[in-house]
Amino acid sequence: MALVVILLIIFSPLKLGSPVFYIGTGLVLLGLVGLVKALFDFRNTPQDQPATQGIYQITRHPQILSSNLLILGCTIAIGSWLALILLVLARALMHANLVAEEDVCLQAFGEVYREYMQQVPRYGLF
Repeated sequence: MALVVILLIIFSPLKLGSPVFYIGTGLVLLGLVGLVKALFDFRNTPQDQPATQGIYQITRHPQILSSNLLILGCTIAIGSWLALILLVLARALMHANLVAEEDVCLQAFGEVYREYMQQVPRYGLF
């Protein structure tokens, strides 16, 4: 499903000059900034500790949230409802992977990660 979204993004024309193009471009840029920030914050975290500083204080999965914004921006910039619907479906299916990843983090970091989970939302706002 993600492959179809990527193909739609690549082969669909941009809506240059339209409001959706500018909104989409803004989301792409926001997603890129978030990804870079998340990678730097993650890199600066010791390996024996969970990443909890910087953007990780806002969301437990900033790389996922940022990549979602980036791809959402692309789907909006091309004005494809199909790509948007498929993106939402693909990301909904990814939820189980994130829950499994958090279980691994709980096993690795114990109570420290459990407290982090209680303080910081999974997806930023919820």
